[in-house]
Order: sequence, then structure tokens, then C-alpha cells
Amino acid sequence: MDGSQCGRVWNLKRDLAHHLGMAEQMDFQRLRSLIEGVCITLYQRYRHEDLPALCERLGLPSPPPKDRATKHERLTASLGACPDDRLPHVAQAVLDSEPLLAPEQMELQDVVWLGGDYVEIPGRTRRELAKELDLSDHLKYPDRFLTLLGSLWDLGEDEFNVWGPHLGTLRSDIQRHVIRFPDDWSTEDLFEQLRAFEAPHPRFGRFLEGLAASEVLPDEQAQRRFVELVNRHLQPVGAQLRQEGETEGYPQFHLHQLGRGTARRPRNLIFATQGKPDIRFTSALDNDIEIAEQADKILVYNHPVGKNGLLWSDLLSWWQETRSIEDTETARHTLYDRMQTSLPRESAGQKNLFWLYHNLYKSQLHDVPALLPEIWVHWDPKTIRERGERAMQNLRMDFLMLLPGNRRVVLEVDGMQHYTRDGGAVPDSAKYAATMAGDRDLKFRGYEVFRFGHDELRDRERARPVLTDFFRTLLCRTPDSCP
Repeated sequence: MDGSQCGRVWNLKRDLAHHLGMAEQMDFQRLRSLIEGVCITLYQRYRHEDLPALCERLGLPSPPPKDRATKHERLTASLGACPDDRLPHVAQAVLDSEPLLAPEQMELQDVVWLGGDYVEIPGRTRRELAKELDLSDHLKYPDRFLTLLGSLWDLGEDEFNVWGPHLGTLRSDIQRHVIRFPDDWSTEDLFEQLRAFEAPHPRFGRFLEGLAASEVLPDEQAQRRFVELVNRHLQPVGAQLRQEGETEGYPQFHLHQLGRGTARRPRNLIFATQGKPDIRFTSALDNDIEIAEQADKILVYNHPVGKNGLLWSDLLSWWQETRSIEDTETARHTLYDRMQTSLPRESAGQKNLFWLYHNLYKSQLHDVPALLPEIWVHWDPKTIRERGERAMQNLRMDFLMLLPGNRRVVLEVDGMQHYTRDGGAVPDSAKYAATMAGDRDLKFRGYEVFRFGHDELRDRERARPVLTDFFRTLLCRTPDSCP
């Protein structure tokens, strides 16, 4: 079984529609150049009369008549007439049907894969995973394991290898130091040799999917052990190997992004406010802010937010430090009370959401994300009336949670003020439209926005099952993330 066949068996190559969905990311110039390089070798394998059928199979336009043109010129002309949006189809057809040298195949794959959706897995996460990963289960099936490696990595085997098909190659080193004498190389050593730590994100993602596949690991318990370990490392960066159906009775896993998230971590969190803050920058270069008036009515969390998001324990430590409270129990109560006082008196729904969250997780509050009330997502020194049509909507939101993987989750409890005016007497479609526009803006910026109707949460006991299910779903995207 060659590399491209393995890719098809394990579904490591995505359907082309998946790639074309993100076609604006495709490096068409590079892709065209690589396909042209393949054409230089292709013409040597085919006769003039074979080229029309070859071009049809690859999805290329019909080549010009041979007349006085060479085979290379005919193929190059056919490629030149091929529009950009067809190039990914051509590249995939080449990968599926033409024998390529490993470096040539990998380069072509990377351009195609990088043009589609993929999950980013940072180098640190890869290395921490490799340090903990024991390949003993995989090495019970050495031929399957080596076939996977050969489908995704350059194992040093090509027609110009003077040492023969196995001697003096990375494959032979792996057979010796990983399979025959497994104590020679650690998993981290193997990843270094494969250059997996610096490989493009799509290739590393397919590597994880392949290691979880039953074609490589035909043992469901071993599959699930591997997936559980991997997900423990992927969860902080917002990714997961998730089961999607079965293959020959075995579970099938694919890599998914848990939430869109954002590339940046927050620097300042202005929350639990009891009015619009009077802010000034004491150092614009360093993003240092100061609350000029009524500082006691506003909380500003300015500690770094780690890869696990902002936990209640992080917030409590900050509170103890900034308020010089040594007793943890005292700090816990005073922090909760301070945040609760910022909730609008007239919103029973917000109060119930805040109380129920802390009640549901009271025995494990240390390990759950902090629920920040009355959070300023945008801030503008001018009022909406002063700013006019350029005003930002939804400056302050009801609640914010910062979850692993840089996920920012906004929770809103919608009362009548969101869609009426004059104290709820008159429907206001313009106000509702502005609210929805603000939501769209937040989502484009990487926030996840969830809205509750006030009536859902008005009664605490009726709200309990609603919020129990909601927070379980939100916080349990992976088994290891469930508090």
C-alpha cells in the first residue's frame, strides 16, 4: 500500500469541497508552480497520444494538438489554460494517481491543506504531548505504524537512494530504534526525527488523526486511551479529537476546533461596574489604565490570563493580593458579594444566573472559570448620542467567561429594555436591530455570544435545570474539561 492509498484509507485527505470552502487562503501561485514541476516528470511517462486522457483524468483542459509541440509544452499549455479555482482539484488528482517523491508529495499536500480549514496546534503543545505519549500500543502493529509514517513524512526512501530501499534511511532508523529497541528513542526523539514539531498545522493534525485510526490501532480501548491523552493536551488550545461514526466497527476520530476563540489574550478586564468608568491611560505605550473617579465602584483585573483561561481561583488570588486579605474564606465571600452588588436590582434573571452558577459548582469552584458580571467589552469616552451613527453597540455585557483556547464567552439576559422603549410600553425594532448588530460584531471578533430570555431565568428553581444543562454543555466540550 503506497502513501496516497493510506491517505485515502484513513481519510487523512479531506474532501476537496472542504479545501475550496477556504479558497481565498490558497496560494495559487505556489500551487501552480508545484504542479508545473510535476508536469516536467509526467511527460516522460506518457506518449503524445496518452496526454488527452491524462489531462482529462487530472482535470486539466485538453492539451493543444501535438503538431510540432513537445509533450512538456503541451502539458504546460494545458496547465496554463487551467483557472486558479480548478488547481486544488488538479493537485488532489495528482496526489491520488501519480507516483511522487516524498518531498514533492509533501510540498504539494501542504499547499493544498493550508488552503483549507485546519486546527492550529502550537509547538509547545506538540512537545508536551510527545513527552507524555507512550507508543507501546501502536508498536504492537509495526507494519501499520510504519505505513502511517510513510504516508505523511519523508522517511528517506526514493529511487536515488544508493543504500537500497531500507538501509541508511529514516525508516531503517525507526525500525531499529523505535520498533526493535523501543528504549533507544523516546516519542519526543521520534517526533524530532520526523520534524513533526515544526510541521505545518494540517499535517500534524492528520498525524494525530492517523494515530487514532483503527487502521493503525485496531484496538478500541487503545484508541480511546490515545484520544483521552491527546485531548488532555489539546483542550487548553481549544481543540479536540472527536468521534464521528465508526469504521469496520471501530470508532473514527477527527480533529475539531472547539471554539473560534481569538488569537490574543486580554490585558485588562473591567468588570463589576456600577456606572460608566472614568478611564485614562497613565501610559498609552504600555496600555496602563487608571480609573480616575469612583475607583471603588469598578474592578480591573490586570494579571496575565493563562492558557487555561481565567479561573475562579485566579480571580480569588488577585482579589486577596490587591485587597491584602490573608484568609481565603473571607476573600471568597467578599469577592462574591462585591461582584453581586454590581448586578442590576431590577434584573432577577441576572441575579439568578450569577447565584445558580456559583451554587452549581460550589464544591469545585476553585477549578471552574470565573463568571465576570457587568463586563466592559468595548469602551468609548463619548456617549452613543455624542458618537452618533459611528457609535459602538453593546459596550457593556452582562457576563463574560474566559475559557481555555482563548475562548471568550459572553452571556446576556435579555429583558424588555433590549427591544422596547418608554419603560417597555413601546416596541423598538431599531433598538433590537442594534443589539443584533453588536452581537454580529462580537462574533466576528471571536466571541461566543449566548442570550437568555429574562423569563427563562426569572424564577430560580425553574432556571436551575436550564442553566445546569447550559453550563454542563459549555464547560464539558471534552471529558477532561468537565468540572
